[in-house]
Amino acid sequence: MRALPFFTLAATLVGFVTVGVLNVEIHEYEVPTPKSRPHDPAVAPDGMLWYTGQGANKLGRFDPKNGEFKEYPLKIPNSGPHGLVADKDGNIWFTAISGGYVGKLNPKNGEIAEYRPADGTEIDPHTPVFDQNGVLWFTNQETNYIGRLDPKTGKMTLSKSPTPHAVPYGIVILQNNTPFFCEFGTNKLASIDPSTMKIREYSLPEAGARPRRIALAPDGTIYSTDFARGYLGHFDPSGGKLLKEWLSPGGSESEPYGIAITNDGQGLVQRIGRDTQYPGQVRS
Repeated sequence: MRALPFFTLAATLVGFVTVGVLNVEIHEYEVPTPKSRPHDPAVAPDGMLWYTGQGANKLGRFDPKNGEFKEYPLKIPNSGPHGLVADKDGNIWFTAISGGYVGKLNPKNGEIAEYRPADGTEIDPHTPVFDQNGVLWFTNQETNYIGRLDPKTGKMTLSKSPTPHAVPYGIVILQNNTPFFCEFGTNKLASIDPSTMKIREYSLPEAGARPRRIALAPDGTIYSTDFARGYLGHFDPSGGKLLKEWLSPGGSESEPYGIAITNDGQGLVQRIGRDTQYPGQVRS
C-alpha cells in the first residue's frame, strides 16, 4: 500500500452555483496480478471488498482492515469477468461477459459453479443484482437480454428487449422489487415485470441521450448517467417521466459513467471524459 499526498477534489453541487473543495488522502493498494484491470468493486456482508480481474481471468478479495489480497482463478479461460455481487450467505456471483455464463464462487472452499441457459442461447452477462427475494437479475449487453437466475434451482430465464441493439447496461431493483435498467444503445430506460418477464420501455426526451449507469435514491426515484450528452438525469419510475437533468460541470464531453447515491439522497458521479476521472456531487 502507498498513501498519496493530500490533494483536492472539487465536488460540484448540481442545481447550485457553489463548488465545494474537499481535501482528502488517498491510499492505493497494488493488486497481486499486474494489469489485471480490477473492475466493479462490491462489498460483501463480512466487509470484504471484491472485484473482477478482467485482464487476469480472476476474482479478487481485499481485506480493508489489513490490506491483504486473495485471488481466485476462474476455471474457464478467457471468461471476461465483469460485474459481481454477494448474496446474503457471502457467496460471490459474477458475470462472465466473454465466457457467456453467470458464475458463483464459494469463498469458503474456492468452488465455482457456472450457470447458462438450458437451451443453449448465447448470452453475454454484464451487470448483476439481487432482488428482495434473493433472485439474481442481470443485463446482457450485446445479446440484448435481461436475465433472471433462481439460485435455488439454477433455472435461467431470458427476456429480449423490444428495441434492437438496446444494449441493456446498468440495473437496480426498485422498492417494489421491480428490476429497472438502462438501455445504453438507445435513449431509453426500462423495467421488467418479475412475474411475466415483460419489458416496459421509457423514452427520454432527448433522442441523443444514452443512459449508462443507474442508482436508486431513498425516495424511490432513479438517477442515471447520460454518457453521450454529459448529463445526469433524475427519473420517477412510478410516473414514468424524467423529473430533471443537469449538465455536468465538465461539459458535454465529460462522459459521466458510474453513479452511487448516499443515504441522504446525494448522488456521487464518476466522470471519465476530457482525460479526467473525478467525482462530482449532486443535490436534487
